[in-house]
Amino acid sequence: MAEASAVAEVVARQLEGLLQAGNYDGAKLLLQPVQPVDSAEAIGTLPRTLQALAFRLLPKNEAIEVYEYLDGSVQQSLLERLRSGEVLELVEEMSPDDRVRLFDELPAKVVRRLLAELSPAERRVTAQMLGYEAETAGRLMTTEFIDLKEFHSAQQALDIVRRRARDTETIYSLYVTDASRHLSGMLSLRDLVTADPEDRLGDVMTREVMSVSTDTDQEEVARVIQRYDFLAVPVVDREQRLVGIVTVDDVIDVIQQEATRDLYAAGAVQAGDEDDYFRSNLFTVARRRVVWLLVLLVANTGTSAVIASEQHVLKQVVLLAAFIPLLIGTGGNVGAQSSTVVIRGLSTQRLQSLGPWRTIGRELVAGALLGGLLAVVVVPWAWTMGGSALVAASAGISLVAITTLAATAGAALPLLFDRLGLDPALMSAPFITTATDVAGVFIYLRTAQLLLPRLGGG
Repeated sequence: MAEASAVAEVVARQLEGLLQAGNYDGAKLLLQPVQPVDSAEAIGTLPRTLQALAFRLLPKNEAIEVYEYLDGSVQQSLLERLRSGEVLELVEEMSPDDRVRLFDELPAKVVRRLLAELSPAERRVTAQMLGYEAETAGRLMTTEFIDLKEFHSAQQALDIVRRRARDTETIYSLYVTDASRHLSGMLSLRDLVTADPEDRLGDVMTREVMSVSTDTDQEEVARVIQRYDFLAVPVVDREQRLVGIVTVDDVIDVIQQEATRDLYAAGAVQAGDEDDYFRSNLFTVARRRVVWLLVLLVANTGTSAVIASEQHVLKQVVLLAAFIPLLIGTGGNVGAQSSTVVIRGLSTQRLQSLGPWRTIGRELVAGALLGGLLAVVVVPWAWTMGGSALVAASAGISLVAITTLAATAGAALPLLFDRLGLDPALMSAPFITTATDVAGVFIYLRTAQLLLPRLGGG
């Protein structure tokens, strides 16, 4: 990956120099041996005034593929700078799934105009895909696939594959449908090539076909492809008619998108157009991050309120205040650990066999064990540092209680959000830490208050 980025960086630097010098023939020669994905990255890093010029230097048959690799913001910029005839040809030749992805990012007025100018066949396909819910298999799929019939011989099927291969997303997975386009079987290209030329497809195909529906969530589609090591998975509508396929390269994009979204949520950053976050202006960046920070700020006032309500205990034993950061910091860390493993387990569906209650119970016990192990270190240190039995005992007891509570909350809250149909990643480190801060300070100071009469203040 680092080598690929380095190639694009070198190409971009040389390309910019050639374009600024007006050496367009040299720029063409530079781009000829470069892979489309590297050309797209190189063009995307150029100043906007040079992007359209560089794009026009690409061979016509390569320009479409390069365009599909470009970031959404660069695609939109090129649409604004290219002539209307060039734009229409570009959009017409794009694969349906990439075209729909582009239309999702364009203003509705522009989409309506481009749709009206497409050929009837491409307009029908694009309108159909835009009619499905966002982030579903119907929106993610491509309609460029090869479907065969059971009565075809292997030789006939091979002839069909040869004719249609150039206009198809993938030919490694071939699907068989009946007269009503219902999915009835599948076979790989290897199965087809090794079959006897006179064999009927109905005799050599696999009838048990794993498929997804048009309304299946894109994360579930990714899990199906990952679980069964598919190169593509067929998509069927409510009548079980084959309407498209989702390929593994599209799934990789989904995995990256969902992982980015979860990481943003885990860091309490408002979700947005993840890919252009670092290209956004500072005001947009601040707006995305300040929303959750304000929520956490309000929640953290609970910690101050607890300290204020228990200030009489702190006045009697001031040394208690020295261990508040240690206790709430430990509680936040333990809660963050638990929430991380549970959120990841939900994402990969590894928690299904364990179940929610056993998961929570497991983390509860783990939290208690962690608290006990840490208390072995903290109690002697607290006693040595302050010479106070009250502080040492309060810190030790509170540490076990806080870590137990934090681990339990770190497991339970993501599971609760998942059960409610919300994103479990929202219950991540910042929120768990804030909740355990409030509870931890309360537990610590209330424990000290209960021990104060027995230990005589130290």
